Amino acid sequence: MKSIRLLAVLIVFLIAAQSAQADWSTARRITWTAGGSLSPAIAIDSSGYLHAVWYDKFGNSGIYYKRSTDGGDSWSPNKRLTWTLNDSLDPEIAVDSSGGVHVVWSDYSPGNPEIYYRGSTDRGTSWLPSQRLTWTPVATELPAIAVDGVDRIHVVWDDWTPGNTDIYYRRSVTGGASWTATQRLTWNPGFSISPTMACSPAGHLHVVWYDDTPGNYEIYYIAGSNGGTTWSSPRRLTWNSGASSSPVIAAHSSGLLHVVWHDSTPGLEEIYYKSSPDGGASWTSAKRLTWTSAGSYRPAIKLGFSGQVYVVWDDYAASNYEIFYKKSTDGGATWGSTQRRTWTSGYSSSPAIAFDSSGDLHVVWSDLTPGNFEIYYLRGH
Repeated sequence: MKSIRLLAVLIVFLIAAQSAQADWSTARRITWTAGGSLSPAIAIDSSGYLHAVWYDKFGNSGIYYKRSTDGGDSWSPNKRLTWTLNDSLDPEIAVDSSGGVHVVWSDYSPGNPEIYYRGSTDRGTSWLPSQRLTWTPVATELPAIAVDGVDRIHVVWDDWTPGNTDIYYRRSVTGGASWTATQRLTWNPGFSISPTMACSPAGHLHVVWYDDTPGNYEIYYIAGSNGGTTWSSPRRLTWNSGASSSPVIAAHSSGLLHVVWHDSTPGLEEIYYKSSPDGGASWTSAKRLTWTSAGSYRPAIKLGFSGQVYVVWDDYAASNYEIFYKKSTDGGATWGSTQRRTWTSGYSSSPAIAFDSSGDLHVVWSDLTPGNFEIYYLRGH
């Protein structure tokens, strides 16, 4: 009788596991390159086209692009966006409501890294010339880009000009044809690193980064209003004993904000989460989302239409970096179980995520399984 009950439990478990797996496509490779394909980013436009960018390390690194017009079932050939004399790295991508695709990256061609931009007005079919956005004596790196509800383009990055890194900002109200003057957002004694940004439909901007001003890295936040013309004072979001790093932020039209990051406070890196119910005025306590045996890193976040929050990250729990996934269906109040989404022989790392109008998730990441890093893709629900 006991063995029958155990068998019944096992069958229920297997059915549940198969059902969860059935909600996701099989992971598929979408690049075949001679160099390493790294740091992918993805966006979905109003027609449902998927747009992916990454940098490819073959000789000097260049920015590459491809798209899918059928929900990820097939992909266009790779299109190289940069031909520079030095490395082009760390691209980020955003789309507007009229078919515009906007890409920013760090480029070492001037001798030190500077921020560059390139746009397409026809959903990635053709591309306008590259534009340089910064002219500094030192490094400007790790840009982030977002487009608000009236198609203003917003870009933030970290800049070494003050002697330590601070967060800087520019915007375009002309679809990338022209840009406002550079604006400095932080004056911190420590290093302010790797900003990410989200826009609410009303034009409010929300930026997070990690900062070692307190003596170890903590997460900080700043809000922009009036389309980026005015900014709040920076606000510290974490007080942890370990290093809090690599934050990402998502904004809902209701004003609810969601932030995730990886944090070494437990002794090894784990994914943490906190939210603001009122557009950044107040914040919940930090909530730990993972308990792994070897470390969880580099989270990405995306919101659904009805309070869902989706988080992906890479995790070393299987003695190999793999992509893991977790979701909340009630605005971050509670969270479902952690799900592993890849089983590969090489490292699967640095995932990026997008969400389409039919409720599907689209994930891209860099994967070492072929012997050098290539971009892989997965669709889920």
